[in-house]
Amino acid sequence: MPGKEAKQKSLWDGRIIRSALIDSLLKLNPRKMLRNPVMFVVEIGSVVTSVLLIRNLLRGSGAFGFDLQVTLWLWFTVFFANFAEAMAEGRGKAQAETLRRAKSETMARRVLPNGRIETVPGSRLRVDDVVMVAAGEVIPGDGDIIEGVASVDESAITGESAPVIRESGGDRSAVTGGTRVLSDEITIKITSNPGETFLDRMIALVEGAERQKTPNEIALNILLAGLTIAFLLAVVTLQPFAVYSGSPQTVFVLVSLLVCLIPTTIGGLLSAIGIAGMDRLVQHNVLAMSGRAVEAAGDVDTLLLDKTGTITLGNRQAAEFIAAPGISNDQLADAAQLSSLPDETPEGRSIVVLAKEKYGFRGRELSAHEAQFVPFTAQTRMSGVNFDGRVIRKGAADAIERYLKENNGILPCEVRATVERIARSGGTPLVVAENNRALGVVYLKDIVKGGMRERFAQLRAMGIRTVMITGDNPLTAAAIAREAGVDDFLAQATPRDKMDLIKKEQSQGKLVAMTGDGTNDAPALAQADVGVAMNTGTQAAKEAGNMIDLDSNPTKLLEIVEIGKQLLMTRGSLTTFSIANDVAKYFAIIPAMFAATFPVLKALNIMRLATPQSAVLSAVIFNALIIITLIPLALRGVQYKAMSAEALLRRNLFLYGVGGVIVPFIGIKIVDVIVRALGMA
Repeated sequence: MPGKEAKQKSLWDGRIIRSALIDSLLKLNPRKMLRNPVMFVVEIGSVVTSVLLIRNLLRGSGAFGFDLQVTLWLWFTVFFANFAEAMAEGRGKAQAETLRRAKSETMARRVLPNGRIETVPGSRLRVDDVVMVAAGEVIPGDGDIIEGVASVDESAITGESAPVIRESGGDRSAVTGGTRVLSDEITIKITSNPGETFLDRMIALVEGAERQKTPNEIALNILLAGLTIAFLLAVVTLQPFAVYSGSPQTVFVLVSLLVCLIPTTIGGLLSAIGIAGMDRLVQHNVLAMSGRAVEAAGDVDTLLLDKTGTITLGNRQAAEFIAAPGISNDQLADAAQLSSLPDETPEGRSIVVLAKEKYGFRGRELSAHEAQFVPFTAQTRMSGVNFDGRVIRKGAADAIERYLKENNGILPCEVRATVERIARSGGTPLVVAENNRALGVVYLKDIVKGGMRERFAQLRAMGIRTVMITGDNPLTAAAIAREAGVDDFLAQATPRDKMDLIKKEQSQGKLVAMTGDGTNDAPALAQADVGVAMNTGTQAAKEAGNMIDLDSNPTKLLEIVEIGKQLLMTRGSLTTFSIANDVAKYFAIIPAMFAATFPVLKALNIMRLATPQSAVLSAVIFNALIIITLIPLALRGVQYKAMSAEALLRRNLFLYGVGGVIVPFIGIKIVDVIVRALGMA
């Protein structure tokens, strides 16, 4: 799986670095550089200084050593910016290569209209073709199971070794080409043409090179382009002033000033930040259909989460045996376990386990007693067992009460009160009766996943409102919502209710995220700003969402929001740093340019840089090195911490604003000392 392999790889994987170095040179193509106006200006400046350097060399004029160093470091600035983008793209390409290895030509057993079966290459399959896949065979294309049930190995897609069950009908009928059937035989209706499969889309999505710019990124590019134009005009108009004052500057110094003043740091790292944000999602086994979805996740105001499987474990578990008056808990546990032995549902198994763990009842051999098990039916709404003269029944309170009346028994008031108390608390009461007597109640409850309350508290601290969606009645929903710590809930929710809630939130200017896996979730997933479809869900759900969770873990939505916020934080932090670190360059280059003519400007040389040449060269070198220094941060992302927008703004202004002012003063001074020690200026 691409995400899991990426986690195991070092940030500086040798193969990725080698590929990035080559790509960095290829990206020097002006047509490619035009997409980044800041770095395009730097490249133009590098070309101009290169031409002048050659001219001066042929004429024997100019300060060749100084001019050569300035020219080389300008080219290094462009190269390092390209290297940052190439590194981010290289990680995506490495993941895509892993997926390509999972994609191989398979043979398919296609069912013809006359019922005959022909063997054809998977590449010849088209939408609506029907194929049969048996145990040990690879599924030749994306599709829906129309007949059968099978265990499927999806490790090629998800990286998880545990097989999953796929069956016709319902929300677990979708299968993915390239996965392998482990047991049984299924009939599949193909839903995609060659080149349009889920695996093909995955490969295209993780290829960062073709990533479209997001609205925020476009807006920031426009801002950076505006700043670049403003500084370009300032530098151009500076030369007449310098000539008038008697201190004309060389083109090398002017270009150095321009490159140091425009926001080259964020200009060089901007693309890498966006690509790396999508890459981090892939590492969490989530595919984003666009960068817009990742950004939207970072700006989400409201999270809609399903109760079952997201907030709770997904199955109600037996939590307590509450005996009727005159009955011991041991008696109740014994009868409840006996009636649940043939029950293979998670609830039934939990009753057996609770009786064993709390009262020591082990599984018993009932075959010698000629036991007769009574299965659950929708008509009776109860199940049970008859053996050794004991008639045990377990089921809903009203069903057991009716059963007792038919057998000249009654449901005690105390048992009825227990049933009502459990229902009010959000649990499910199951009454157990033996012969014509009620033994007590088994308390089944939704188990809220550990740590959910703390995670919701973190989201609340960030200003994100959480809403639990459930089909339960309002009483049960309120109890679970209270225990989990969500801000609100929507009970007895229908697809229309989900849509209406999303539209209501959006009408108030909020961005909404939700998860879903069924066809009935598709309209809401399409309406939500961030719609996360489960990979195990239906094709309709996956096509409606703008993200797909390969692990099919509904709680992943919380991590997606964190990754989106980390992307925005990283971009904002490095933009702040880039603009702030220009301050030190004023104090380096301006005194170097005019101090000889205007001695009063020497007071601005607070770094005590040795000579005008070393000052200019030190600023240019620092400007190039800071880009490559920040590449790991751009790829890894700024450390995410859950906090309010105000607290986050204060933190970033301090760390990256104040730090962006201070660090260049120290860095330029260190470079100046090294430059003097090496005799470079």
